[in-house]
Amino acid sequence: GGYASGATLYMANRYKIPTLVQEQNSYPGITNKLLASKAGVICVAYDGMERFFPVDKIRKTGNPVRSDLLDISKKREEATGYFELDNDKKTLVVLGGSLGAAMINRMIDEHLDAILESGVQLIWQTGKLYYDRYQQHNERKGVKVTAFVKRMDLLYAAADFLVSRAGAGTISELCIVGKPVIFIPSPNVAEDHQTKNAQAVVSTQAALMLKESEIDKFPDVFSELNADVEKQKKLSKNIKELALPDATSQIADAVEELVR
Repeated sequence: GGYASGATLYMANRYKIPTLVQEQNSYPGITNKLLASKAGVICVAYDGMERFFPVDKIRKTGNPVRSDLLDISKKREEATGYFELDNDKKTLVVLGGSLGAAMINRMIDEHLDAILESGVQLIWQTGKLYYDRYQQHNERKGVKVTAFVKRMDLLYAAADFLVSRAGAGTISELCIVGKPVIFIPSPNVAEDHQTKNAQAVVSTQAALMLKESEIDKFPDVFSELNADVEKQKKLSKNIKELALPDATSQIADAVEELVR
C-alpha cells in the first residue's frame, strides 16, 4: 500500500537498505515502478518484464502458491466426495473471489440449466456477498454452491474446467493445477491488470478469455470447450508449462543473497 511503499523508499534512500521487489502481475503497479530503481532484485512471474524494470535486476521466480496444490492428481475421488458430487461426471468450477463477482454469478444463474443438461456438474463459489442469493441452488442435484472454499486443493482436484477471475495469485495456482480455464477478468482493478494477466496466458494458447462485456458468449464458448477433448488437452498442457512451482524458495534465496 501507499504508506508501506513510502516507508520502503525512505529506508532504501536514507539507510541504503537492500530492497527486493516482488511483482506478481504482468503489468506492474505504480508502487513497484517507483521502488524498482532502488531494488537490488526484482522477482517477476511473467516474461517481457524488461519493458518496465532494469533487465539486470529481474529474476523470473513466479508467485508463491499453496504447497498442497503441487500434487492433486491423486485426490479426485476424495475431492468429489468432499463436495458431494459424482466422481464419474465432469465438473465445472466457478471462482469469483472471496467477495464474489456479480456478473459471473448472474451468468451462471442464467445458464445453470444448460450447464447441467450438458452432463456437467458444478462447484460454484459465489463469494460471501452473493451466497444468500444463490444458495437455494444447493437443492439441485449436481450443484454445490459455497461462499468460500476451505480446501482449495480438493476444489482444483475435482475440477475438469474452471471459470475464474485473473488475479496474479490465482493464475499462478491455475498454472500449477493444469486444467482448462476460461478467464473472465475483473475490469474494476488498477490499470486493468487482470485483463493483462489473462492476455499473457491466452497469448501462449494456455487459456481462454472472455471480457465482462462479452460474457453473453459464455454458453457457446463453454459448450465448444466441453465437446473438444483435444482442445482441453492442449490448454492443460500449455498452462502447465507456465507453472513455476519453486517460487517461494527462489524468492527466499534472493532475500538471503541480499542480506549477505
